[in-house]
Amino acid sequence: MRSHSRREMLFNTLYGVGGLTLAAQMPGGGIFATPALADTFVDPLSPKQPHFPPKVDSVIWLHMDGAPSTLDLYDYKPELIKLAGTEPPASFLNGIKTSTQGGVGKLFASNRSWKQYGDSGAWFSDLLPNIAQHADKLTFIKSSTTIGATHDISILKLNTGDLRPGRPSLGAWVTYALGSANRDLPAYVVLYAGKKEPRAGSVNWNSGFLPAVYQGVAFRPGPSPILDLAHPELMGLTEQRDDLDLLRRLNAQEGAEHPENTELQARLRSYELAYRMEEAAPEAVDVSKESDATKSLYGLNDPTTKEYGTILLRARRLVERKVRFIQIVSGELEAAGNGEARSWDAHQDLEINHGAHAKSVDKPIAGLLTDLKQRGLLDRTLVVWTSEFGRTSYGQSGNGRDHNPWGYTQWLAGGGVKAGTTFGETDEIGLQSQGKKVDTYDLHATVLQQLGLDHLKTIYKHDGRSERPTVVYGAVVEELLA
Repeated sequence: MRSHSRREMLFNTLYGVGGLTLAAQMPGGGIFATPALADTFVDPLSPKQPHFPPKVDSVIWLHMDGAPSTLDLYDYKPELIKLAGTEPPASFLNGIKTSTQGGVGKLFASNRSWKQYGDSGAWFSDLLPNIAQHADKLTFIKSSTTIGATHDISILKLNTGDLRPGRPSLGAWVTYALGSANRDLPAYVVLYAGKKEPRAGSVNWNSGFLPAVYQGVAFRPGPSPILDLAHPELMGLTEQRDDLDLLRRLNAQEGAEHPENTELQARLRSYELAYRMEEAAPEAVDVSKESDATKSLYGLNDPTTKEYGTILLRARRLVERKVRFIQIVSGELEAAGNGEARSWDAHQDLEINHGAHAKSVDKPIAGLLTDLKQRGLLDRTLVVWTSEFGRTSYGQSGNGRDHNPWGYTQWLAGGGVKAGTTFGETDEIGLQSQGKKVDTYDLHATVLQQLGLDHLKTIYKHDGRSERPTVVYGAVVEELLA
């Protein structure tokens, strides 16, 4: 067994002190040197200039995990209600693949009441009474489409643009292209509800072939959002600082002898960020000092909305601290009906499932929009309400709906979008998009546009190929933009 140098011992020790915080987002121990960094080290998280003046500084990406039926939330279809209980007319099934889960059943209309809101006259069901009050802030995309009809595949496409693991998530591309605006916090944070990581976990916020430093940092629910962040009880802050200073001097000496080795400098920056995050990260997500009025606005005084409301309040605090991309995944609910995964995935008992999930997110999301507006943050923040796909207008198991990648609703709110408008539509029974369709790639291109990034010019060289966020697809949906 070979002996370990004093220098290696210090590396290993500091991983336990706080380096694990950043090592957790750096597979292989945090090595992210690339050929572009071979001659001179440039901090990969330093702020970078966008391609053109951005409309927003931050994105809050609200992923409704499990895929809600937007037919029962936003997409009012009188013809579906009229034809409920009958076989879908053949004309509506052209191009539909019937092998999603259970084949094509009879048309199904849930027991919803509908109303138009705001000057825009946007339709909302009674499941979302609070978000409905913000109708004139929202920009609806009612001709959304995607590829795939299984959750893991379509969630991966929603977040990375590909059906297989290996490509960077949208948040990683944003961090790569723009760097960080706060040296004490990650530029890309993932928040999720529930006792475990969301479906498929970190593959949906990793950096793919980009350097690992750009992937998302998952903040867990609860008061300790990051594992291994606090320094050991038997080590004081002064001692920890002394260790880091010693490591810096040793690295500087080694770096002077081997200037081509940027790993040392990169690794040291991960330690330094971990050290600064020991104070900054817990403070950033600590909602205890928020006013009672603010807590009530997000629903923290109600067990039904407390968990998701806390996550969204944390998101607002992160926006205030200039975190660029905040990816939020809704969680599972015990009261959401049958099935092992009690997400929005309502193959049966849709009334129970959607009643529980809508109630858990409706007030918190409305509170987020109100709070951002009141604080002057909405104009510089883009909120995206999205899911991996929608749900069919025909029923399943009598009282549920199957997966639908052919036509569903998403919405945007915030800086630079045409508030109070609707783009696109589905057919008369809400099954397939009509006219100009908006794929995941188009949504990504549009989000990047609002951040000041041209998706065609956001390039990373990988295996001799110029890669970009939207693969070889995608176009900015100009109709959504003010």
